[in-house]
Amino acid sequence: MGAIHLIRHGQASWHSDDYDQLSELGVRQSSWLGQAWEAADWKPDWSVAGSLRRHAQTAVAASDAVDGDLYDVDAGWDEYDHLGLTGHVSAADRPSDPREFQSLLDAALERWVSGGEAPETFAAFTQRVLAALDVATAQAGSGRGVAVFTSGGPIALVTSYLLAGDASLFIPLNRVTVNAGVTTLIVGRGGRRVLTFNEHTHVPRDSVTFR
Repeated sequence: MGAIHLIRHGQASWHSDDYDQLSELGVRQSSWLGQAWEAADWKPDWSVAGSLRRHAQTAVAASDAVDGDLYDVDAGWDEYDHLGLTGHVSAADRPSDPREFQSLLDAALERWVSGGEAPETFAAFTQRVLAALDVATAQAGSGRGVAVFTSGGPIALVTSYLLAGDASLFIPLNRVTVNAGVTTLIVGRGGRRVLTFNEHTHVPRDSVTFR
């Protein structure tokens, strides 16, 4: 039986105009994941990351602890444009309270999922993420461990489809994904199933972040 580990990137740089890079805490969160792998004497048989910088930085920080192999890149695992959807591309425009931004994001996602206009439609986002999942599933095969370094949106979408058969759980699951958290899927004769969602015991409690 194979396994796919969907890993959300470490904390990005919320208060910077260049959001797409890990904060110092985000690097530590990613390293703690790698240290947990090292302690368990485990490393991925195959790894893939989205094309965003925060995905690459998380992959490097986690893999260094276990001398992991080079990872492939698949833009199918990229996040949706959450800052574009809410209109908060500039750090100066972003709410200082993450809960305020989350409320704005949830409303924007409701419009997007319902067919609202955006450079990338929700249907297109869904298609590319599920296509990337098919590639990872083929790599998992029978008995192989796959690590996917991605974002909260793709993880929430995949989990929703596997649990509910559609995107109905996408928004509530997206809301609670933890930085450097791991969602594990098992791959077997019965197809793909969710084993764990958002596991993050490798991150100290006082270092858990959602944004």
